[in-house]
Amino acid sequence: MTLSIPETRFYKVADNVFSVSTYLGHSSDFFAKIMDNYEPFAFDACDCAFSLEVFAGEKVPAYTEEMRQDEEGQRIVCGSTDAGESVFDFSLFEKYVGTLVCSKDYKTSKLFVPNAEYSSYLKFAVNNALMVLYAIATAPCNTVLFHAAVVKRDGKGYMFLGKSGTGKSTHARLWLKYNDGCELLNDDNPVVRFYETENGKGYARVFGSPWSGKTPCYKNDDCKLGGFVLLAQAPYNKIARLHGVQAYAAILPCISGKRWERSVADGLHKTENALAANVPAWYLECLPDEAAAKLCLETIAR
Repeated sequence: MTLSIPETRFYKVADNVFSVSTYLGHSSDFFAKIMDNYEPFAFDACDCAFSLEVFAGEKVPAYTEEMRQDEEGQRIVCGSTDAGESVFDFSLFEKYVGTLVCSKDYKTSKLFVPNAEYSSYLKFAVNNALMVLYAIATAPCNTVLFHAAVVKRDGKGYMFLGKSGTGKSTHARLWLKYNDGCELLNDDNPVVRFYETENGKGYARVFGSPWSGKTPCYKNDDCKLGGFVLLAQAPYNKIARLHGVQAYAAILPCISGKRWERSVADGLHKTENALAANVPAWYLECLPDEAAAKLCLETIAR
């Protein structure tokens, strides 16, 4: 069922505001069941970085595939229409769950879902659409969406980076268990924003987000970013500081974005450069044990 008048709500993540409108039936159920993780980020209506409208049963435009990404049963197929709109098809365990169609500037977008059932598939489609939009639309705003876990301690956030399966969540849990005064800020998709200062340098803050992987941790909180830690599994514990290109290379693979589009890539590159130059980074080869968590904290929090 399509509604003639949608219900719209606004959210603010890392100082970027966006809106979501639903044309599905029972809109109150949509926001309560599908977007409950966004409630801590609810905000008053104002100018937005981007907007998303959600429809059911609509015809999706034809597009040409540009690339695809498969990871842990999740698939995103990216492409563009003849009119220059960006298209993202989402599937979960081979089941098609929705298509996101974006304007050229990513300010307005539509998510088409196969039906209006309030299910885990619909939640997956909405979350993925908003993560894609957020990562792309905020790239010119010194903002990046990370794939990382982040722990907050003494007013600073420490981010654990690495490929899937390297132990980001595990190391975060070790900090919570063995290092006093720690709390989890986000377990999968924190947002980092870089703020330039008058002296030509700057500082970064890390923010919680509505996206936190398998661990529900949706905190509308932020703190100064104290450092990055690139993790690698090893039969010993050893940590070393990264500088320059090494720091940049550690950060780069963990940031989401449409890098094959010049305007988006330029924004990401600018922020990545600023982070590599202004935020300390380390490489931690480690076991999943107490000693690794203590060595890491003692080294990077000096």
